[in-house]
Amino acid sequence: MAPLLASTGISVTGDGAFLAAAPLLAASLTHNALEVSTVTAAFYAPWLVAGLPAGALADRWPRRAVMISADLTRAAVLTGLALVIATGHTSLPLLITAILLVGVAQCFFDSASQAVIPMLIDRDKEALARTNGRYWAIDTVGRSLAGPPFGTATFALNRLLPFAADALSFVASALCISRLPRMPAPNHQPEALTTAIRVGLRHLHSTPELRLLAATLATYNYAYNIAFATFVLYATRILHVEDAGYGLLLATAAVGGILAGWRAAPLTRRLSYQQVVAIACLAQGVVWLGVTLLSNAFATGAFLALLGAASSLISVAASSGRQSLTPDHLLGRVVSVFRFFGVGAAALGALTGGAIASAAGLHAPLWISAILMGIAASVTWPRRRHQ
Repeated sequence: MAPLLASTGISVTGDGAFLAAAPLLAASLTHNALEVSTVTAAFYAPWLVAGLPAGALADRWPRRAVMISADLTRAAVLTGLALVIATGHTSLPLLITAILLVGVAQCFFDSASQAVIPMLIDRDKEALARTNGRYWAIDTVGRSLAGPPFGTATFALNRLLPFAADALSFVASALCISRLPRMPAPNHQPEALTTAIRVGLRHLHSTPELRLLAATLATYNYAYNIAFATFVLYATRILHVEDAGYGLLLATAAVGGILAGWRAAPLTRRLSYQQVVAIACLAQGVVWLGVTLLSNAFATGAFLALLGAASSLISVAASSGRQSLTPDHLLGRVVSVFRFFGVGAAALGALTGGAIASAAGLHAPLWISAILMGIAASVTWPRRRHQ
């Protein structure tokens, strides 16, 4: 398990730098807001277009080989992008193409990496919670806490540095993955790709607890992005937070996520997966309600730490739930289905949040998210069946 966690820590730090540097590079190439926004959209698009086929193929091929190939593909693409930047031939279409290619490779890597966890450890509930908690804690450290400052700082020194560093991170990640034991392809049935995708969808649909986890996680992402799409405006205009202060607010969310992820096993030991996601939804609702009622920067920081913790725990519950309820030969597909609906909900939530804020002001998205999460928590909490 250690090589997979090491790979995650290295590569997601590079990803965090990439996520921060790519919009900066786009902004240096064009002043058109719509064109710059296509860079952000390009990060979402691969899961919506290639996610389901990638999950099916990750079930068909040896997963260690899938992860190494995905890492080396991302390294090659980013090396090419760094060389283009170095020679002064950068363009927005080239940047977007690189983001899309990196994103498609990530679809393969993430489907395989999440599916390989129960192959490396047993399916004991606490073991899954502990491993997934550490996985998501490390992801948060790299993607949200360490990576973005590194990306912006290196971009300020030289535009190619964050992209070259991300390429190196994927080479290092591939080396870590190569230390995992060889694993045979879990699905040997020579079925058509569309049939394989349908089989994965059918398994999720026919498993009530999986169906509930996927639907609740998508709802959580939708509400989160309704509130967060315009939260930077709320922080700067309503809370009067400076740019540096906004970064600190985001850091508090990351710290909350890291702490909760690392302690996920004891925190969730006495709870079912359904109870964890219901509590996470309630916590998000409390966060947005508290932020909008108190309108205080310090209180907002504390609330965002709670939000980070809730986000880590719902990720752990969703990951552990699908790993315990899905056989190995279907797990890559189920992971990709979760991501497909989760990313789609996030993108739709961001658009919804922007529309609500434009029509009803900056407080309105927070209220709407709080209400949605209250309803989701109520619906998700398990009921006792009457005898």
